[in-house]
Amino acid sequence: MNLEDHLGDILRKGRLHAGIAVGTAAAAAGLTVPELEALEASGVAARNLELDALAALLGLDAVKLRGIAEGWNPQPVDLGTWRELRVITTAAMGMSVNAYLVWDEGTHDAALFDTGFDPAPVFALIQVHDLQMRHLFITHGHADHAAALPAIHERFPKTRLHSNSRTAPVDQRNRPDECLQLGSLRITHRDTPGHAEDGVTYVIGTWPNDAPHVAIVGDALFAGSMGRAIGQAPLAKHTIRECILSLPRATLLCPGHGPLTTVAEETAHNPFF
Repeated sequence: MNLEDHLGDILRKGRLHAGIAVGTAAAAAGLTVPELEALEASGVAARNLELDALAALLGLDAVKLRGIAEGWNPQPVDLGTWRELRVITTAAMGMSVNAYLVWDEGTHDAALFDTGFDPAPVFALIQVHDLQMRHLFITHGHADHAAALPAIHERFPKTRLHSNSRTAPVDQRNRPDECLQLGSLRITHRDTPGHAEDGVTYVIGTWPNDAPHVAIVGDALFAGSMGRAIGQAPLAKHTIRECILSLPRATLLCPGHGPLTTVAEETAHNPFF
């Protein structure tokens, strides 16, 4: 799977987060304004640019940024390590979005994290593996992450909904220090606002065979990038550092878009950190 954000996307986010005008950024890069705008749109530079100077201006790590430019991708993940974890990718509105289904091997109790656009793959997995839907966790309320919520709720009306939305009924809001058991799996949450006011990361632990923790991060963090957080970039970066990148290095990170990654990969390669 390709990265969610190419080099140009990262530069544009960095520029917008830092409040830098396109002309100022273009001058630092040694490009014309049209050349920088084309780079931001395509991820491809028409000619050599002063990447180190541009990275310094935007507050990005130049070495990691150069790695993105040279085609870095996180190492492929063997999901066999987490036998009861499935990635469900659906597409609409010109984008793809990830949802995640996990279950306990012994009880077959299941939890869904975000819904994506189409509930059909969720329904199919539940039927094939004879699962009981117990929980539905929403990382944030943007439409692509909760589009199939009505259909899933209609199919499984007893499923308990969890979110950080201030408009949700009280019994559907995440509670401080809440810890839920899904059979042998332990689910906790960490507030990660910035990209969205109600952003939250869910951490799943105690996997069989001592598999690393799994963190469902929504759009807070992508492989090699982060979610757009205009006006909230300092908050977003702080919560990512404190609540996501502070997890054990082997923790599997499951973003709302793009490929799976790990804390170790992002610490070493994400130019925003």
